[in-house]
Amino acid sequence: MKFFWVLFIAFITSCSNKSYVNLKLSDEVIIPKTYIVNKSKNKIIIDGNDNEWNNSLYTSNFIDIEGSKTPSQQTNVKMLWDDKNLYVFARLYEEHIWADIKIRDEVIYFNNDFEVFINPNDHVFSYGEIEINALGTEWDLFLDKPYRLGGKADSSWNIQGLKSAISVNGTLNNPNDIDKYWTVEIAIPLNQINLLKKPKSYKKVQSGDIWRINFSRVNWDFDLKNNKYYRKKIDGKFLPEYNWVWTNQGEINMHIPENWGFLVFNDDRENSNLSLKTDLELEQTLYTIFRKIKFGNYKYLMDSKEGTIINFNPEKINKKTIFSYFTKTDQGFNINTHFEIGILNYSIDHNGLISRNQL
Repeated sequence: MKFFWVLFIAFITSCSNKSYVNLKLSDEVIIPKTYIVNKSKNKIIIDGNDNEWNNSLYTSNFIDIEGSKTPSQQTNVKMLWDDKNLYVFARLYEEHIWADIKIRDEVIYFNNDFEVFINPNDHVFSYGEIEINALGTEWDLFLDKPYRLGGKADSSWNIQGLKSAISVNGTLNNPNDIDKYWTVEIAIPLNQINLLKKPKSYKKVQSGDIWRINFSRVNWDFDLKNNKYYRKKIDGKFLPEYNWVWTNQGEINMHIPENWGFLVFNDDRENSNLSLKTDLELEQTLYTIFRKIKFGNYKYLMDSKEGTIINFNPEKINKKTIFSYFTKTDQGFNINTHFEIGILNYSIDHNGLISRNQL
């Protein structure tokens, strides 16, 4: 270990004599939100109401998926858990509540809907998605990896024991009045999500465990024909949907799991370990560089000669100065991030698999 540390210091020292590439990441690195989910003190009844939810707090209002706009209607979520389920309750304010998809596992986001993205891993692979419309029609699907990395959606995946219910404060599919909001209540079996762990390492969820989660609300402009709602078209094309989320994705793409929020399980005991167990600035900078090289303006680096090392200008994120470099390997590439002084050295390979090492 000491020998490796000496080599690492020697490498960092040598970098001072090399030219640096300026990536200008300060506006692109996203620090996800964190939700501490309390253990329920009551039995939760899935009926679309939150009568038993007395030790949970709503999130802040949802924001636009790109983080730069203000949604026209408010959305909030709160969560609880017990030994069997993670419970999600969402309140979606809406003046016109409508839905017409009634068949399970159809493309629910062609209606206004509420979506849950959940990952029990500490990397971006193997996660689930749940979508529900105001009729209560469900779509659950699994992805082995994000679409950008070649992932494919598997709608044959069903969450055994999933329960959900809808409550409407207004009148569903009635354009002759103004509605107030609709609510979604979901019980997600913990053991089913635990099965998504990769590599397989099933264990019972306990206080201090950390998953990744985000929520999306899809909302469409609409037209009325014969007193019925339809997605609005102009010149024969549907207008783009609105995407409102809990924590910023940075672009119109929910399948960037590294930008999802952190879900920290808490049982209210004094000895609960609720730390995130990662340095967010270091990790999120690493993922941002990866996206720029794998999919962005710096793709040309992947054509470098094997053994090439490219050093990037230091980035200051939340007052932390982060150093990073690119290495071309025989298989693809690696990217490393670290502080000038310290023992943390995070890396990611060309497949998007992150490693968090202490020297």
